Amino acid sequence: MATLRDIRTRIGAVKNIAKITSAMKMVAVAKMRRAQANILAARPYAEKLSHMISLLAADQENLTSPLFEQRKDIRNIALIVVSADRGLCGGFNANVLRSAQQHLKKLSQDYPQATPHLITIGKRATEFFAKREITLDTYYPGVFQKLDFSQAQAIGRFVVQRFLDGQYDKVQIIVNEFRSIIKQEVVIHDFLPISPTQASYPTSSTYAIEYIYEPSQAEVLNDILPKHLNMQIWRAMLESNAAEQAARMMAMDNATRNAKELNRVLTLTYNKLRQAAITKEILEVVGGAEALRAE
Repeated sequence: MATLRDIRTRIGAVKNIAKITSAMKMVAVAKMRRAQANILAARPYAEKLSHMISLLAADQENLTSPLFEQRKDIRNIALIVVSADRGLCGGFNANVLRSAQQHLKKLSQDYPQATPHLITIGKRATEFFAKREITLDTYYPGVFQKLDFSQAQAIGRFVVQRFLDGQYDKVQIIVNEFRSIIKQEVVIHDFLPISPTQASYPTSSTYAIEYIYEPSQAEVLNDILPKHLNMQIWRAMLESNAAEQAARMMAMDNATRNAKELNRVLTLTYNKLRQAAITKEILEVVGGAEALRAE
């Protein structure tokens, strides 16, 4: 049974842990607000780029870029896995890594002749898959220490070049997307080849808009495509960063609450044991006094 000294030591340790987790929560709140502002600012631009591509690619004659090539014989599939650089953020990393493993199994069933390739963004995914049998084509640990758009451009150039060289036939991204402070959702996006949706033009002449393209519609489309792909990588990184900070904030909040509850239970136990010890000492003194009186 634990002694009073052991319980006092544990109470002190739990109080220190509560102070640390509370401080980490406040740091995560500040980072989450900045990350949330960044992703909310980036989403409209990324969505507008996608809309422009759908408009420009509505005419099949404009699909001259090899980035639109839908290959019938899928031999190499690349999966870009975006995780965090650090832990202490609840099930954030576990969810995306588990989903990545499940998706790899699904790809092996859908494309039994295809070879899977992995590209990891974030230290946790890099360390996790480095211990598995799947070889990492390239990895980018530590990118979330200081996010920069040039990192997304470098990743985009690497993936696009391999797709154009025929080393990849299909590329997908799996990432934790930020939905709200209490919700992060693992989603899988098709990255390459690009599959533009058919743009729906208004039928009413009142709202119909005709665009004039210079130099040509196909050239404008081909010029926008690299920007679109880089933005997709950058958006995935921003989504993951915002979701990570939100998950860490909630994890540290729960840890602080649990530490305070544990401290309450330990204090109650300590008081009960101390009261029992005091009662025992009083009984011993009374018993001794009665024995002396009897003599």
